[in-house]
Amino acid sequence: MAIGEFGGAPAVAGGDHGVLVSTPLYWFYEMSHAALNPSRAWADATRLFFKNPINPLSYTTYGKSIAAACELFERSTRRYGRPEWRIDSTMVGGERVPVRVSTVWERPFCKLLHFERTFEHSPRRPQPKLLIVAPMSGHFATLLRGTVEAFLPNHDVYITEWVDARMVPIAAGPFDLDDYIDYVISILHALGGETNIVAVCQPSVPVLAAVALMEADNDPYVPPTMTLMGGPIDTRINPTAVNELAEKRGIDWFRTHVITKVPFPNPGFMRDVYPGFLQLNGFVSMNLDRHIEAHKQLFLNLVRGDGDSAQKHKEFYDEYLAVMDLAAEFYLQTVDTVFVKHQLPKGEMTHRGRLVDPSRIKRVALLTIEGEFDDISGVGQTEAAHRLCVNIPADRQAHWLQHGVGHYGVFNGSRFRAEIAPRIADFILSMSDKSLLSRIGVGKRRSSNGAALHTA
Repeated sequence: MAIGEFGGAPAVAGGDHGVLVSTPLYWFYEMSHAALNPSRAWADATRLFFKNPINPLSYTTYGKSIAAACELFERSTRRYGRPEWRIDSTMVGGERVPVRVSTVWERPFCKLLHFERTFEHSPRRPQPKLLIVAPMSGHFATLLRGTVEAFLPNHDVYITEWVDARMVPIAAGPFDLDDYIDYVISILHALGGETNIVAVCQPSVPVLAAVALMEADNDPYVPPTMTLMGGPIDTRINPTAVNELAEKRGIDWFRTHVITKVPFPNPGFMRDVYPGFLQLNGFVSMNLDRHIEAHKQLFLNLVRGDGDSAQKHKEFYDEYLAVMDLAAEFYLQTVDTVFVKHQLPKGEMTHRGRLVDPSRIKRVALLTIEGEFDDISGVGQTEAAHRLCVNIPADRQAHWLQHGVGHYGVFNGSRFRAEIAPRIADFILSMSDKSLLSRIGVGKRRSSNGAALHTA
C-alpha cells in the first residue's frame, strides 16, 4: 500500500509521449468496463439460476461449478467501490458501547472521520484523543479497519479518509505534498490540542514535516506524541526493490508512464491522476501466482459449499481490489521528494519554500514501529526519524521492531493487536502521565520475543 509500489506499473506503449498516449488508455479502460456490464448481468443471472434451491441442478457438481464460474467472472470484472467501515460497536472496560461514524472536518481531498462512542458510564481508564493518518496510496482508509478497531477500546479515535481524486472536480484545484502537510496541520488545529498522532506508512514523512513546522512556530496544538509505523523516512537505508526502482527510473519516467487524465463523465473530468486501475495492475502483478491460486481456491470452495472460506476470500478481495485515483501533483512530488531525492533525511525538504527541520521538534514524544520482514519500508527506514529529531529528550523516544511480520502486519493482524497496539497505547499514556516509558520496558535491551525496544 505504500506510495512506492510502482513495481508492476505498466509502461504505456509508444515511448515518452505523456498524456497524449496515456489519456486514451483510461478512456479505453472505462469503455471496456462499461461494455462488460451486460456480460456481468448475464453471469449474475446465471449464477442465481444455478443456485436456486428449486432447481435440481443446484444440487449437482455441474450446477455448482456453473454457479461458481459465473460468480468468479462477475467478481473479476466488476469495479469495487469504497468499502464500508462496518464498525458498529466496541468493548470499553468490559462494556459494549455503540459506535457512530461521522464526518467532523472536510476539505476537497479529505474527510476527517470520528468514531464516536456513546457511554452509559464513563470509563475509568483515560481515553486519549488519537488521530490516525491513513496512507493516500491507492487503497481506501478502510484498509485500516483493524487498526481502528484495536484502538477504539481505549482511545477517542479519528482517521483521515482521503477522497478518490477522480471524484474531485478540477475546479477544486490541485493537491500536492505541501497541501497534504497543510491538511495535517489544519486537522490538528480543528481537534483542539492534546491529540496524539499515528502515521501509517506513507504519511510518516508529511506528518513528521507537519510536526516540525508546528514546533518551529511554537504551535500550541502540536501533538503530545507522534507514532510513525513502517514509514519511508530514509529510503537509503536497507532499500527495497520499490525504493531501488524509483531511484533508477527517476521522476520523468513516472510522469510520462503512469499519469493520465480522468475521463468523462467522472466529476474529476480532465484532472491529472495516477489512476487506480494502473495501481491495481501493479499490486496484483507483484504477486500474480498467489492471486491466481487464491481465486482457484475460491472456485473450489464455492463448489464444495465451504461458505466460511469463500466469505473470508470475498471480504479480503472486496478491500484489496477497491482502489482510488491519486492526484498527480501529490504522487509525483512524493516520489521525487521521498524516494528519488531523499530530501527529508538530507535536510533539504521544503514546504512552500520553507525548510523542514525535524531538529526543531522538542515537545513531542516519538515512537517508531517497524516490521522484521517489511518489503516496502525496509528495516531502519522508519527508525531514522530518531536521528533527525535530535532535540527530543532520549527518555521520550522509543523504537519497536516487531518480529515475524511484514508491511501489513505492522498495522493489522493478530500480532499488531497483541503486541504493537498495546505498546502504542502505553506509550501515549506514559508520555501524558509523565511516567516516561516505564510501562513498555525502557531500559530493557530485549523483549521476551527478542525484538529490540529501546530509547533512541
